[in-house]
Amino acid sequence: MNMHRDVYGEALVEYFEKQQLASPLYLHSSYGDIEEMPVEVFFRDEEDFPELEFIALSLCDGKVLDVGAGVGSHVLYLQQRDFDVTALEKSETACRIMQQRGVQKIITEDFFNLKNQQFDTLLFLMNGIGLAGTLEGFRKLLAHSKTLLTDRGQLLFDSSDISYLYEQYRIPRPDHYFGEIGYQYEFKGAKGEPFKWLYIDQDTLIKIGREEGWVVQILFEDDNDQYLVRMEPRKSF
Repeated sequence: MNMHRDVYGEALVEYFEKQQLASPLYLHSSYGDIEEMPVEVFFRDEEDFPELEFIALSLCDGKVLDVGAGVGSHVLYLQQRDFDVTALEKSETACRIMQQRGVQKIITEDFFNLKNQQFDTLLFLMNGIGLAGTLEGFRKLLAHSKTLLTDRGQLLFDSSDISYLYEQYRIPRPDHYFGEIGYQYEFKGAKGEPFKWLYIDQDTLIKIGREEGWVVQILFEDDNDQYLVRMEPRKSF
């Protein structure tokens, strides 16, 4: 029996209903930091999309799957532009909110359990690729993505190099890859299920991408070490 509540979902519902939170949603991290999570970023509309996300959205093509769609900001944007877009989100609470916000196609499922579907674009924004958790998980994510893509399929995602954290907080680098971070949400004194999240630097990404048989293009970088990537499976002739 899983005793952990979906505290992320609970915070989303409260914000959705009241446009504010009575108490903050906290995010505990394995490098010892506790930060307040601004829940409104999940609800932002296109006025608040950063340039990187606009570029990613403009590159969406064909049938789109928004992985880890949250409460559907990017899906709603694409829907308004007549895309055939599906939201994939494992939080049932977030899916209910998406429904209320007008998202038409929703799959409540973990990405790794999704089968027998084909898409032209897999979109992972707001560092959504982080759900891979580890570098090993990232290799699995790439292999699984190949089963979900059409012949002309592509992955679009952003990530960031977080090596600056170790300098800034003067924390020792871990034994494992430094971009593998453990997190746990806390809301009103209740803690959610701990989870791992991956931030991957460009060199590591390109190396793994090539090893796994993908063409990797870095399309854009912003001033916060965040960058946008387009990947497609290398065609074998």
